[in-house]
Amino acid sequence: MTYVSNTVPADRPSSISSEHKQHDQERLEDSNSDLENVPMLTPEQERKLWRKIDLRLMPILSLMYLLAFLDRGNIGNAKLDGLVTQLDLTGNRYNIALTMFFIPYCLFECPANLVLKVFRPSRWLPGINFIWGIVMTLMGLVKTYPQLVGVRACLGIAEAGLFPGVVYYLTLWYPRHMLQYRIGLFFGAATIAGLMSPCVLETLITNKIGAFSGLLAFAIGYMGGIGGLEGWSWIFLLEGLSTIVVAIIALFVLVDFPDTAEFLTPEERAFVVWKKKYDNSSVGEEERFAARHVWAAFGDWQVWLHVLVYMSIVGPLYGITLFLPTIIKSFGYNTPISQLLTVPPYVAATITLFVFAYYSDKLKMRSPFILAGLTMCLIGFSINISTAPDGVKYFGTFLIVMGSYAAFPGVVSWLGNNLSGQYKRGVGMALQIGIGNFSGAIAAVIYRSQDSPRFILGHALELMFVGIGFIFLPIVVFLYKRINAQRDAAERLAMERGEKAQYSDEELRELGDRAPDFRYTL
Repeated sequence: MTYVSNTVPADRPSSISSEHKQHDQERLEDSNSDLENVPMLTPEQERKLWRKIDLRLMPILSLMYLLAFLDRGNIGNAKLDGLVTQLDLTGNRYNIALTMFFIPYCLFECPANLVLKVFRPSRWLPGINFIWGIVMTLMGLVKTYPQLVGVRACLGIAEAGLFPGVVYYLTLWYPRHMLQYRIGLFFGAATIAGLMSPCVLETLITNKIGAFSGLLAFAIGYMGGIGGLEGWSWIFLLEGLSTIVVAIIALFVLVDFPDTAEFLTPEERAFVVWKKKYDNSSVGEEERFAARHVWAAFGDWQVWLHVLVYMSIVGPLYGITLFLPTIIKSFGYNTPISQLLTVPPYVAATITLFVFAYYSDKLKMRSPFILAGLTMCLIGFSINISTAPDGVKYFGTFLIVMGSYAAFPGVVSWLGNNLSGQYKRGVGMALQIGIGNFSGAIAAVIYRSQDSPRFILGHALELMFVGIGFIFLPIVVFLYKRINAQRDAAERLAMERGEKAQYSDEELRELGDRAPDFRYTL
């Protein structure tokens, strides 16, 4: 292991809150001292380092999200186990209960990302995990429709900080072209508890959360009558208690940031901080908080276009997650078989997700894989809205689940790759996820019971979301290509003329992704 001396440019002081200022200043001083002598690792040493980080972060994060998505989506399984009958969910009551999760979930995502760095990820993420576990447990005890709606709203508030928080957290650890695979692991994996090597971890991750939910619901559904509770109550109770246990474990496993990670050696910390700090800029990334970074995210054109692309994937994703058991049951199967038949599409989706994520990082491209996912959704929904035989429609559900789940990590990591500045990226990604998730709220009410078995309205509106993606994805790619080409041309011209740099290091860091040396990922 050899060392090179690195000088870290001083960041411009800004007018910020005392909490942010003290926290960021301490971290910057620690990281700057580490960066004075950065170890240069061999490719094999670097691979071992990233595997070490993967093993520490990814299993617990994946397990937390497994439970989060399971807890919000298991109402679809509970619906088939007596929830509708006992709580008298007539008309659109069930769909309204679904929607009441998404509204607070979307509204609280952006504020949660700003809070994350103040309260520290190792406390904030397990904390909200614990709270929604309690809420989930209480959902198993509801006796009336208003109680169900209220608890679903509380669940949305509690879960709001997890996904945008973890995605933002991962951007602080991994270089941008190593990000999608890690988001894929986090989003698509339920990991086996205990320590194992990263290669075994990747091999053993087999089932998507929707598959796991179907299997659990199939087993727990037979507990109806125990303790005077229906099977659907046991689904909520047992999965809620599992979430609480995982939250307690996460409190002792999660770490905060690379520069404070005690499980890494000082040399490893220095390398990770250096690798990430200069990942998308020749002068380092802006790390201090200032209100202007928040407004920069709100005013960035790419955030709003990415919201539309995000909606085009999330609408189909939530629609198929919440209603896949119901759609499959409309093919003529009984409840237990419908639960079990939700498993194969998610297994196929997991494989597709990891293939997409691996090659997307390897090729350093996001848009082709998102386009492939949209195409799969287009074909799948077109099959299901048609009069095709039930067997063919079941095949169509494979395409929908595979396309929406496999494309999702790419949509999230794409914007994360193209926003520079830690706080701007945190706010921008939270806006994308928070506003984009309103398409999930729409998807929660478009599959109406009276539309069974073809669900024409639901499938048609999902096709509308997919169409939005086919319109705006090429626009984003075109704009990125044009800006990259303009910056390349300007750089060549400056070199030909022998011009000196027009911006100081401090100004380049302040410009972030608008700096002339920044190149957008396509």
